[in-house]
Amino acid sequence: MGIELVLDMASDAFADRVALGRGRDGLTFARLARAAEGGAAVLRERGARSVAYIGVNGPVLPALLFAAAKAGLSLTPLNYRLSQRQLAELLAELDTPFVVADRAFTDVVPADVISEDWLGLALGIRPGVLPEVPDGDPAVVLFTSGTTSKPKGVVLRHAHLVSYVLETVEFAAAEETDAVLVSVPPYHVAGIGSVLSNLYAGRRMTYLPDFTGRDWLDLVRDDAVTQAMVVPTMLARIVGELDGAEADAPALRSIAYGGARMPPPVLRAALSAFPGVDFVNAYGLTETSSTIAVLSPDDHRAAQAGDPLAVARLGSVGRMVPGVECEIRGPGGTSLPAGESGEIWVRGAQVSGEYQGLGSVLDADGWFPTRDRGHLDADGYLFVHGRSDDTIIRGGENIAPAEIEDVLAEHPAVGQAAVLGIADDEWGQRIVAVVVPVPGAAPHPEDLRAFVRARLRSSRTPDDVVFRTDLPHTATGKLLRRDLAAELT
Repeated sequence: MGIELVLDMASDAFADRVALGRGRDGLTFARLARAAEGGAAVLRERGARSVAYIGVNGPVLPALLFAAAKAGLSLTPLNYRLSQRQLAELLAELDTPFVVADRAFTDVVPADVISEDWLGLALGIRPGVLPEVPDGDPAVVLFTSGTTSKPKGVVLRHAHLVSYVLETVEFAAAEETDAVLVSVPPYHVAGIGSVLSNLYAGRRMTYLPDFTGRDWLDLVRDDAVTQAMVVPTMLARIVGELDGAEADAPALRSIAYGGARMPPPVLRAALSAFPGVDFVNAYGLTETSSTIAVLSPDDHRAAQAGDPLAVARLGSVGRMVPGVECEIRGPGGTSLPAGESGEIWVRGAQVSGEYQGLGSVLDADGWFPTRDRGHLDADGYLFVHGRSDDTIIRGGENIAPAEIEDVLAEHPAVGQAAVLGIADDEWGQRIVAVVVPVPGAAPHPEDLRAFVRARLRSSRTPDDVVFRTDLPHTATGKLLRRDLAAELT
């Protein structure tokens, strides 16, 4: 069974319901299914061996995803912010790709690929006879963000994505009036996961390609959005736009956040700004077909009620979703007990762990090394400390940057903070804090060092504090530590 079954089931059940776009003039499930079938015929007629998409999130992505699936091809959405040279390098790693690009990005599309109106083309073609697609075939290839190393193509097969949907989503669970606002880019695994999970539930998807906090709030109000998904940098801008006021979002019931570490002050401000809204923290990786752990609305509500244990667990990503196992491993691969920090390993039917041209990195028992560090508490809540590559080793002590960043984020003069290790002859690495002050503030480095020292051990006090006007992030809110380190060395 391939991912095309998701659309087949949804179009049979909700043919006349709007699937994509604004509620008043969007594309129905029946028309989306028609576009997928026509698009598959186009791909087969053109002799495509794989498909690439260069464009923003919108109706083209679902139509192209299912067209590729029905044609027995894999889809690779590419980062439209990359240069022509970078895009050409990634396209060269794909098997003779047929490229669909938004007109807005034709200036960065290499000259030998095609830009066209995909939906119009697909809807104008008569569907042909389509092949049976084995569930072991690749469905999607996504390139990692490359925040710490060269991007790698992650292979997600139909079986991985179908398992993710079946284990985490109830079919037809959405009401006809439900609508989710998707702001994440299509080249992120959450962009693919949102298509599959929301269409399977029967939920309309609406889009905000060019994010601003004001535009997000206006669309949530005007299009009667009931669910939304954001990354932490987006949520920070939304609450910044509100400036302490409650949001005017009468239909909104749920906000899911993830993709990067959420600063505690931002989450507290968001909980206050959206008092009647359920919050969900979702943790996953490209290699795991999206979400593998969830901090539920009940967990957030318990924290708001003042339960000390629940307040502490706001710093976690919750518990594993059905079908996924997690264990923490120390040096040599030993499994660690609750409370001890090590590398996070996961296993389950939705976990791929396969890279194009490199093969699988799963161990003999099917476990995937996430390269994230963290710990599990006694009740199975997972706390993610950061990437293994980000760990600072100062004087032989392992230090998680996130621990220091969370403390700095509590200082009233700090808007953003990033902590990293820089080579040092005496200590091995020095702790450097890069701080973006809040507008109008001018904190002194020694005041910030004293603030950290009063809350953490002295060995975790930054050796240096550097000020910047902004921090480099990916479109999904991940801090580009490699870029910061290059500037500081």
